[in-house]
Amino acid sequence: MALVRTRIEPAPSGSIHVGNARTALYSWLYARRHDGSFVLRIADTDATRVTDENYRAVIEDLRWLGLDWDEGPETGGDFGPYRQSERGERYRASSLTLVEGGHAYPCYCMPEEVADRRKSVGRKTPGYDGFCRDLDAGQRAEIEAQGRRGAVRFKVPHNRTVVFEDVVRGRIATNTAQIPDFVIQRSDGSPTYMLAVTCDDAYMNITHIIRGEDLMPATPRQLLLREALGVMDVPVFAHLPLLVTETGKPLSKRWGDVAVAEYRRSGFLPEAMVNYLALLGWSYDDHTNLFSVKELIEKFSLERVGRNPAAFDITKLEWINGHYIRALGPEELATRLVPFCVEAGLAADSASGRVLMVRVAPLLAERLKRLTEAPPMVAFLFGRRPPDAQAAAAMAGADELLGAARDALADTAQWTAQVIEHTLRALAQERELAPRKAFQPIRAAVTGTLVSPPLFESLAILGRDETLTRLAGVR
Repeated sequence: MALVRTRIEPAPSGSIHVGNARTALYSWLYARRHDGSFVLRIADTDATRVTDENYRAVIEDLRWLGLDWDEGPETGGDFGPYRQSERGERYRASSLTLVEGGHAYPCYCMPEEVADRRKSVGRKTPGYDGFCRDLDAGQRAEIEAQGRRGAVRFKVPHNRTVVFEDVVRGRIATNTAQIPDFVIQRSDGSPTYMLAVTCDDAYMNITHIIRGEDLMPATPRQLLLREALGVMDVPVFAHLPLLVTETGKPLSKRWGDVAVAEYRRSGFLPEAMVNYLALLGWSYDDHTNLFSVKELIEKFSLERVGRNPAAFDITKLEWINGHYIRALGPEELATRLVPFCVEAGLAADSASGRVLMVRVAPLLAERLKRLTEAPPMVAFLFGRRPPDAQAAAAMAGADELLGAARDALADTAQWTAQVIEHTLRALAQERELAPRKAFQPIRAAVTGTLVSPPLFESLAILGRDETLTRLAGVR
């Protein structure tokens, strides 16, 4: 069996869309499952869309997800991705080969000219009308003498049916009457996506092309191009279902957060994101939702990818994220939380701050769905803060209770969560107060909020002196 080779080909237009990330993941998993190679190519032939910042964003997203690639130009001892902008000579040579072989031709038509001709004859069929397809050398020379530079169009053969077997969709047949002649090289000499992707897939020996179903119309064109270039072997195609919102609408930028970087900034773990993305269109059985990367590699198959659109369910993603947060040890969870706390203005990256984060991490693990939820919960450990509106309401009329709590805690022999709990519960019982009535004012006075880790453990971490000071009302 030939070595499995898959690829992902994102455009450097910023952070990767979650749909492209899902495609990259499936391609990566399939290659890893079959001990093959995963190739990263950057589709940067359109110079108007390329910036260094956008290029770095693509690389950063893939590395954050853990999707490493296997080859490419050496850059400082590491593999950089292939960049189509650096492979222009290959594409121009292929374009020339197609023209010389009679499979492509120069086209001088402007878009508005094509539109005008279509309108004048009442033609409603979209696409190119073949105006330049059969120009002879003299006619071309006359047009070029006017200063026009021609693009290159592929000459789609007439009366053909292009057939391929898709792993997800089954047999797909397309009559060439549905495919107008298409541009493969722009008038400035740069290749279009269709030429670049076809050449790269062919010359890099890509065996499996895994991509979204929105690109399925491109497949017959690619197959015709491969044939015209003399590449007769056909890769395996798998066109994945589209991602949609929970209401069934296509997942687009208008929906909201669709970029991987947004989920990263929103406090999702990469292992949770990978687990969830794998479930968007694929399933191992009808009940298993949690998979480590190792398990995904062992169990993933294209045959279990469904045809129906996959709904992006943020609630399920948060549930999976919570599972992975709880699986982290205190040290590791603290490490993941520190950047978010620093972003919120907390000195969690200092030596003392790091100690506090490790101590509080176990108290947070059961409460967090996202890492971004932690900073407001732990802010009280990094300084006294004025109470928010809810905390202020809870403290109203509670001065005497807070004073009694301070006196009781001041007399404790030890400062542990167990002793603090025993002391405050005894105070609540003595005053015939329900725990909530007794403890909420104390929480509000000490933390400035009603949303914090468990009270007794929080006070133990904060320390005796600081707790007593805050209960005394010194702010």
